[in-house]
Amino acid sequence: MTRGKRSHTPELEARLLREGIMESSHCVQAAVCDSRGRVLFMAGSAETACFIRSALKPFQAIAVTATGTLEHYDLSDRDLAVICSSHQGTVEQSRQVFNILWRCDIDPSMLQCPIPTGGQSTLQHNCSGKHAGMLAICQQRGWLHGTYLQRHHPVQKLILEKVAELLRMPAAEFIGARDDCGAPTYVMQLGQMATLYAQLSDGSSLDMERIVRAMTHYPVMVAGEGQFDTVLMEQTNGDLVCKSGAEGVLCIGRVREGLGLAIKVADGAKRAKHAVGIHLLKQLGWISPTVAENLTEAFMTITEVKRVEVLGELSLI
Repeated sequence: MTRGKRSHTPELEARLLREGIMESSHCVQAAVCDSRGRVLFMAGSAETACFIRSALKPFQAIAVTATGTLEHYDLSDRDLAVICSSHQGTVEQSRQVFNILWRCDIDPSMLQCPIPTGGQSTLQHNCSGKHAGMLAICQQRGWLHGTYLQRHHPVQKLILEKVAELLRMPAAEFIGARDDCGAPTYVMQLGQMATLYAQLSDGSSLDMERIVRAMTHYPVMVAGEGQFDTVLMEQTNGDLVCKSGAEGVLCIGRVREGLGLAIKVADGAKRAKHAVGIHLLKQLGWISPTVAENLTEAFMTITEVKRVEVLGELSLI
């Protein structure tokens, strides 16, 4: 990531209002980068570091597209979309994950993600698609299945190498930890996250272009009906690719423009990241007034008495 002229600008604030009176507030930072890693806009600091969490999933999926695993097992764009997903465990989504395993001749018992609370199968876990993708690579390459989540496993090394290559830094420099599903996730600066999404969306890589196509053509597989990522991609008709992460992480790429936006809410609030996402997309001109109005109604107006407002703007670097 290239340093901007300034290292810090005012943060954003998301406020929960009850009948217009502030009840809670959230501090938020954000960065916009191009595919070369240049910071164009920011609020707070582009060097703020946090775990990327599930916003990493499209880049974990590069290992699936780059190894020829999709073609080897005749997997579809719907399969690829659910590999990138944090899904809701619906019947449709769980069946799509099962389809991946069935085509690869892998027993669902090999999935090492947890059974979600209230669920009956690991297929219903919101990360099961990602895990199925990792197992598919292992099957295609003849790698051990039982240890696929360990950081020294070839599939995890391959994923990290792909991410390190995109960010032009040694894989050994990444700080990793286990995500809630057991797979590795990594600490990154906001500028690095924004750069990854700029690269994802700039159209220069056939592997990443297919991932974007899968996510934007089958957005209901990526999250679910009424979920922010799905609604945003449905409303923008392939112009934006979006993936949320837990603890207040939200990343968006502007397709064919090679620009990426990364957001981090300090206290991890989901309502704040959605509100800030809408606020900044409006400021950047990435969504139309109609889409902005629809998103505001869906994600910033919580009830008749509660709504979220955002104060502050991105600063030009």
